[in-house]
Amino acid sequence: MNCRVKICGITNLDDAIMACRHGADALGFVFYNKSPRSVTPDVANSIVSQLPPFVTPVALFVDADESLIQTVITGSPRWVIQFHGSESESQCAAYQRPYMKALRIQSGDDVAALVAEYPTASAMLLDAYKAGVPGGTGEVFDWSLIPARLSKPIVLAGGLTPQNVRQAIEQVKPYAVDVSGGVELSKGIKSDLKVQEFISGAKCG
Repeated sequence: MNCRVKICGITNLDDAIMACRHGADALGFVFYNKSPRSVTPDVANSIVSQLPPFVTPVALFVDADESLIQTVITGSPRWVIQFHGSESESQCAAYQRPYMKALRIQSGDDVAALVAEYPTASAMLLDAYKAGVPGGTGEVFDWSLIPARLSKPIVLAGGLTPQNVRQAIEQVKPYAVDVSGGVELSKGIKSDLKVQEFISGAKCG
């Protein structure tokens, strides 16, 4: 199975190019001021303009103002959007860009029903639930809560590391895996070795 890899929380060009060199399929940029990995539209679009072809930049928003979203995505036609707040399906679809909707999974959730609420999504990102924290928790959730068959491709996130990514892929069989803190030296600064190990573990099993 060819599992794709998204390295999220990119804050600088060196980390972006390094992740691409190791085989990242997508890079995530966080536009959420409360995140230690937050970047400005200008910085992100400057990085995106220097990415190699076939690498997808993903813009992550949490209940953001329309003006911020438009400022980011008008900077490049390459952007895919990741909505990580309480956005409705109609809000997500309004920008006429491919998008992922993040769901924070906890015991008792009907994951299939939640996925079905976003028929226009390109994929659904499944992350760990933690009260008051929209994402980047660094915590693994119970992967057995994910149904074997869902109506959308799944991007698995939440506490993934070079040590557990292969187990995650074998159990969940996602379309892609998403990592941020699990490959960092410090918040917003990636580790060359950890990124290499994570991508190798995801793609070479």
